[in-house]
Amino acid sequence: MKKQQINFEQIVERGCGIDVHKKIIVATIRGTGIKEQTKTFDGFTDSIEKMKGWLQKHNITHVAMESTGVYWKPIYNILEDGFEILLVNARHIKNVPGRKTDKKDSKWIAKLLLSGLLRGSFIPPKPTRELRDLTRYKRKVIEQVSAEKNRIQKILEDANIKISSVVSSTSGVTATKIIDAMIAGEQNIDELLKLRHGRIQSSIEDMVSALKGNLTAHHKFMLQTIKESIKEKQILITKLDTQIEVHLKKYELALDSELLQTIPGVGKDGVAYLLAEIGSNMDQFPDEKHLASWAGMSPGSNESAGKKKAVE
Repeated sequence: MKKQQINFEQIVERGCGIDVHKKIIVATIRGTGIKEQTKTFDGFTDSIEKMKGWLQKHNITHVAMESTGVYWKPIYNILEDGFEILLVNARHIKNVPGRKTDKKDSKWIAKLLLSGLLRGSFIPPKPTRELRDLTRYKRKVIEQVSAEKNRIQKILEDANIKISSVVSSTSGVTATKIIDAMIAGEQNIDELLKLRHGRIQSSIEDMVSALKGNLTAHHKFMLQTIKESIKEKQILITKLDTQIEVHLKKYELALDSELLQTIPGVGKDGVAYLLAEIGSNMDQFPDEKHLASWAGMSPGSNESAGKKKAVE
């Protein structure tokens, strides 16, 4: 029995499907007036630029590729100024069962692209992507600082010093002064109590009990090392804040930043994170519902035969 050939309506005149890997890039071009061709390139810049020239030679207008790890990024950076690029989720372009090869994958992507069956992911412009790198890294460093502060608490508990029981925060003014004095070698409880802030609600008796422990030389070394690490990270956060501010001014996002700060509960840091993730051009989203869905704030929908099923 002869297999039935299914033909899709052509929407894009000339396009390219790219199968992206760490070391190789497989590209297939097809469309009106050109013969389907598949070529393999490596992941180095010269090779990607060679591929760009090959695409321009054949007047390719649209490019589609999978969002494979971070390997798509250098390709996108080189091609974005010359083509309309669709970065698509691999689950949305899964091929039919059978033997899988890189060439078949690139041909399948190209076929779907020309038929208008692919939906690209939201990729903000380069200035926004750079701002995103800064804000996401800053968030990671802040998390590292928090982890280091937790390590200080664990070291103190190991030495049976219960300072967290008598102060609101081990990184507060009083706790910081007391811990620094202990690291410096101060063992006299009366001297340590002199560093107690007047508004500390804990009694003198509780403070005395909390500060009695067994702080060894090892504990002091660990505490000093961790505090130095925190200081270095705080300097790095300040450096990132300065660069974020420069970035906002450089790309004229400062005005948007000021307007967004008028939203109740949204501060300067929150604005930077918002602009870094969604940019300032809301034309990317047809309406607020699309934005909520993209941000993962919209509940899913699962309906079949008129019955709505619970979404996990």
